[in-house]
Amino acid sequence: MRARRLFVALVVATATAACATPAPVTSLAAGPNGRIAFETVTRPAAVFLQGAPDGTPHVVWGDLSLPPGAEGRVPAVVLVHGSGGVSVNVRRWARELRALGLATFVLDGFSGRGIGETVTDQSRLSPLDMIGDAYRALALLATHPRVDAGRVVLMGFSRGGTVSLYASLARFRRLHGPPGLEYAAYLAFYPFYNVAFLEGDDVSDRPIRIFHGTADDWTPFEPCRGYAVRLRRAGKDVELHAYPGTQHGFDAFGLPGPRRLPRAVNASRCHLVERAPGVS
Repeated sequence: MRARRLFVALVVATATAACATPAPVTSLAAGPNGRIAFETVTRPAAVFLQGAPDGTPHVVWGDLSLPPGAEGRVPAVVLVHGSGGVSVNVRRWARELRALGLATFVLDGFSGRGIGETVTDQSRLSPLDMIGDAYRALALLATHPRVDAGRVVLMGFSRGGTVSLYASLARFRRLHGPPGLEYAAYLAFYPFYNVAFLEGDDVSDRPIRIFHGTADDWTPFEPCRGYAVRLRRAGKDVELHAYPGTQHGFDAFGLPGPRRLPRAVNASRCHLVERAPGVS
């Protein structure tokens, strides 16, 4: 009986340690990899849009991995998950990117905030807060001696794709981005373009690439197509790669086919317009 109690205590202690919040850092100058935590904030969307830095403090983290066999400074990709949290497809993308010689930082914006998913309630966390996380991740990666700070790309999926798309806005970078740093490119997989922000057409001059299925009934294709057309007419380096007949999450490897999520919040018919900072 005593041995059993000791075994159970060991299992509980091990699980608790595995789930414990990592200590946040402000620099990667020592060249670490693995799980990296940093401080961020959570705030109402209006507060973000008004440029206030204040918010509820949280610690979030990501998994940093360097490509095998690489030497010197390497390009890096920050990967941002969707409403279901860090998923198999995000992890697989990270493996594929490392095989190409890139470092990867799989950013988890949910766990440190005590969020499991936002599929059934998108109000649990604003995508704007995840943009703030992505900016802070860039600032942190820029301190790593093995990361080329001028070649860090932001790549997101669904909710994370929305983060990647809107993180390119000059206004958001001016209000919350790290001074003197910018992502080298913005890759958005099936993002949700449903908010017309003030200065929303003033985006980065860096490449913006959108990958979207035309049959997507969760984050519709047409609003993204219209946005991409408008940005191209303004001279921005934007490309939309459309996949005819393809639905949401087309890169979710291993799924046998389309799935119905009856409890998912579907805002595909909603479109908001910001008329004053933080006011729609």
